[in-house]
Amino acid sequence: MSSIAESNLSNADLAPTGPERRTWGTYNMAALWVGLSIVITTYTLASGLIAAGMTWWQGLLTVSLGNFLVLIPILLNSHPGTKYGIPFPVLVRSSFGIRGANVAAMARAFVACGWFGIQTWIGALALDTLITTLTSGWTDVTGHKAIAFAFFWLIQVAIILRGIEGIKFLESYAAPLLLASSVGLLIWGFGVGGNIFSATSELIADDQSFWSLFGPGLAANVGYWITLSMNIPDFTRYAKDQRSQVVGQSIAMRLTMTGFSFIGIAVTAATVKEYGEAIWDTVTLVARLLDDLPILLVIAMVIVVIAQISTNMAANVVSPSNDFSNLSPRQISFRTGGLITAVIGVISLPWQLYEDVGAYIFTWLVGYGSLLASFLAVMVVDYWLLRRARLNVTELYRWGEGGEYWFSNGFNVRALVAVGAAVIPVLPGFLHAATTEGGVVANPDFFDELYRYGVFVAFGLSALTYIGLARAQSGARRPATATAD
Repeated sequence: MSSIAESNLSNADLAPTGPERRTWGTYNMAALWVGLSIVITTYTLASGLIAAGMTWWQGLLTVSLGNFLVLIPILLNSHPGTKYGIPFPVLVRSSFGIRGANVAAMARAFVACGWFGIQTWIGALALDTLITTLTSGWTDVTGHKAIAFAFFWLIQVAIILRGIEGIKFLESYAAPLLLASSVGLLIWGFGVGGNIFSATSELIADDQSFWSLFGPGLAANVGYWITLSMNIPDFTRYAKDQRSQVVGQSIAMRLTMTGFSFIGIAVTAATVKEYGEAIWDTVTLVARLLDDLPILLVIAMVIVVIAQISTNMAANVVSPSNDFSNLSPRQISFRTGGLITAVIGVISLPWQLYEDVGAYIFTWLVGYGSLLASFLAVMVVDYWLLRRARLNVTELYRWGEGGEYWFSNGFNVRALVAVGAAVIPVLPGFLHAATTEGGVVANPDFFDELYRYGVFVAFGLSALTYIGLARAQSGARRPATATAD
């Protein structure tokens, strides 16, 4: 390990975790997913499918199946993190090369920065709305939304400065609070009385068939967490053992995502019976419910803030922090990488993006995340099929010719070609959706349809191309013993 500590490719945050740092048990891994899943976007995850024509149970089934499918690559990519104690940007050196790892890492980092900015702005808007409900003069304050944004941003910066342990602390203690508040909403929903699901028919705004919606809806739900599938080793490297991370993630991820989507459907249906209109926005609903109970409204405001922060910290800070650190390990630490993320999140002007073109910015970001499936496919195929889960950890921190993962001048060309071959077919549809107002193409052509299933297409093409190139390489070593191919 002394050679790793002395390597210019290592620092305290990128070096393999020792036994003393592997403190995340089953509860911590489960709490991570509770914190990730209980957020405004998950609450409304099934709403788009129901509004387009699905029944409530069809929408819920699609969400549940999508999360079951994406759990598979999450668990596959979690294994090396726990086995070798290495984060995502170090793991990806084995498949893309010492220098090529930065290509994959930056692709993941920049989409996280975009999400960090927009999620921070959404959290600030929620905070601003709740404060407005509490105080009559808040809207008269010049720049009140900017103040809410700055406050929300500073809270997250304070957590970043505490490092990964600060994020662990947040997720562990936020989980029971978020679960309790979710159950409270559900109790209110069923307390409205009657068969609330009979009101779900009023949530349907279109009449598209189930099968026309199922494929794209399933792809969208898989794409929802495909980005985190890439960098899940950033968390599982702290797991006590493989059982802790597998059990914790398998139980919490699907149950929380499906359960909170169900709560969103049930509570929104209850609002139709109670108020005569569908209220999908939890902030608006809570403000109306607790309008005459300011103390409870303050508590609700705190819970909304915690929910947004817990998701943003885990999903959009940990990965880019390590990814930026990987660019120059001796100069950029995890905390410095986190601050870079926070700054980029601000200078991307999320308020302007969200206010002016929010609909297709989300299409752009989710689509970009789906394209990352091509990187994920190379990682999974390389680790499990070609290397049989065997890595030479010391060589992952070795720079220069002769290194096991140096490949061609630091780049594994085969991996980059596989990514390119997977991205090119879905790129036209991606660009078309990103430049169309609302992100919905009225008369989709072949490439538009291909993009609707982009996460599956990109993953499949990348995996097949990489396997084909590996087998075609002259003089390739046998997979069971190879650690460089």
